[in-house]
Order: sequence, then structure tokens, then C-alpha cells
Amino acid sequence: MNILLIEDEYLASEKLEAQLLRYDPSIRVMGTIDSIRNAVKWFESNPAPDLAFLDIHLSDGNSFEIFQKVDVKCPIIFTTAYDEYAVKAFKVNSIDYLLKPISNDDLAAAMDKFKALHQSQPAPAPTLDMQQIMALLNRNSTPTETPHYKTRFLVKSGQKIRSVSTDEIAYFYAEDKIVFLITSAGQRFITDYTLDTLQELLDPEHFSRLNRQFIAHIHSIDEIHPYLKGRLKVYVKPSTDKEIIISNERAAAFKEWLGK
Repeated sequence: MNILLIEDEYLASEKLEAQLLRYDPSIRVMGTIDSIRNAVKWFESNPAPDLAFLDIHLSDGNSFEIFQKVDVKCPIIFTTAYDEYAVKAFKVNSIDYLLKPISNDDLAAAMDKFKALHQSQPAPAPTLDMQQIMALLNRNSTPTETPHYKTRFLVKSGQKIRSVSTDEIAYFYAEDKIVFLITSAGQRFITDYTLDTLQELLDPEHFSRLNRQFIAHIHSIDEIHPYLKGRLKVYVKPSTDKEIIISNERAAAFKEWLGK
């Protein structure tokens, strides 16, 4: 069985691939795509996989844009960080959805469902009612469907546990499979979340995913410099010795976020 992963969080894609191989060692992961742009290019130039896992929020936008730009001829299992407003649409228009962090039992159930539905005949392309799905996704613009973003994080400080307000957070960064929370005062704490999950939990008005390694609060952005091939180099406060480069694909959205 050939499976494509569309996921912009390296650790999440690595974990999912390992879980799939535990479920069925004969599975072949054809590749991992990390953006809408690259997914569209892949579907335009490659034969359809048997199944694709699709993260809803990618680094360059909402992954439903993929279906508006290219004909996707394979069934989809969606992945999402929390169970809110669009899950009914996912159940109707796709094989299934999986809530992150994905458990082995949930993955096995989704794969069993896929096999049961497509055992006796080729898998049809998913029929997505884009207006219905996008309307559900955009319900957060109405008073009755305002999403609930995290406002505080519990972190361990020595032998104690303390609460850190999102207003105190400068940025999160990932290193060696560990995600750190850095406060505006320069304190560093380990978190139990992946950057992919944090991207869903944090208010996008205040936090932005800069690249695979960083999510930053808007108040932590210190300087921005043009970089090679349309990319941007970002300096944050408190300063870090890690180079922060924003890709050409992400640069326009980042500038728009800063200018809101």
C-alpha cells in the first residue's frame, strides 16, 4: 500500500510513519510534503497514492486550498490538533480524521476502515464540498463559534510547577526532539507539546509559525532582513544563537501577519 504524508511538522510526520509501519510493515510511504505549494506540484506530477494523510494547517495556509488547485484522486485521512467545528465535514467527505496526538488505536481503526471500504473496489476520489467545509472552518468569525485558544501553559520549574501566561511567552523552538518555551524575561522551560500542536492551540493573531523550528509572539520580533532567494532572516528578543530563516513561500504571509 502506497501512502503519502502531507505534514509540515517533522516530528509528527516521523511519528506517523513509524506508527503506520507498526500497523503494517508492508506499507510504503511515498514521501512527506510540507506545504500546499509542494503538495500541488506533487499531485500534478506523480501517480495517485492509495491513501493520503493530510494535516489541516500547513506552513503556507489551510490545506483545503490543495483541492481548489489540483484534482486529488485518492482518499484522505485528515489529521487535526483539536476536535472542533469541522469534524463532521471530515467524516462525511473523507475516510476519517485523526485527532493529534494520534494514538495507535485510532490509527489502526482508521486504517481498518479504509481497508474495509476499499477492499473490493478501487478507491474513488474524495468528493469534497468546499463551500460546506470552508464555511465550517470559518465559523470562528462568528460570536457563536469563537475558538478557544490557550492562554496559559503549565511548566516545570525545578521541583515546582508554575503557570506561564501566553502574554509572557516570546517564542517556542524545537531542538533535538524537545520543544522549549522562552519567556520575554529569557527563562526557558520544556513543554510537552509539538510545534504542530502548539500552532493549533495558540491565537494566530499573536503567534506565527516562522519555520519548522520556531513559533514566535508578535512582540518578540525584533528585526527582519531580506535574505537569499526571497527569504527573510528574523531576529527575535530575547536573542538566540539559532538562525531563523523564513522561506520564500511563507514570507508574504509573515509580512501580512506583522502588518495586521
